[in-house]
Amino acid sequence: MARVCEVCGRGPQFGNKISHAHNVTKRRWDLNLQRVRAVINGATKRLRVCTSCIRDGKIQKAA
Repeated sequence: MARVCEVCGRGPQFGNKISHAHNVTKRRWDLNLQRVRAVINGATKRLRVCTSCIRDGKIQKAA
C-alpha cells in the first residue's frame, strides 16, 4: 500500500543521507500517516490521513 495521504495526496520525499565522511546514500522521509474514521458525505469511512490534515481540520472525525 502506498504511503500517501488520502486527503491531500502528499507522499514521501526523497533525498540523500550524508555521513560525516560525506558518503551519500539515498533515503526517504515518510509522512506521519494515521488511520482515522472520518465522515465523508454523511457516511463513516476509514482513511489514511497525514497528521497535518488532521491538525488543519481538513477532515471531520467520526464520533
